[in-house]
Amino acid sequence: MDDVDVRLERTIEELLDQRRPDVSICPSEAARAVAAEGWRDLMPAARAAAGRLAAAGAVEVTQGGAVVDVATARGPVRVRRPR
Repeated sequence: MDDVDVRLERTIEELLDQRRPDVSICPSEAARAVAAEGWRDLMPAARAAAGRLAAAGAVEVTQGGAVVDVATARGPVRVRRPR
């Protein structure tokens, strides 16, 4: 992991801490917070950061409200605190 990976993980955690416990975020929100101009380039890294946090039990990655594995999910996902 490099500094960007660490920043993305930290940003996901911070964004979730700022929201109500039942609210999810999009990984793009973390990417935008880390690099406002080049956030699209960070999307794979943001999804990977969400995956690492999910593997650690800190978050859940969802698609259509169901928990999914971000590594195999296709399309938009959301990140939330475990329920």
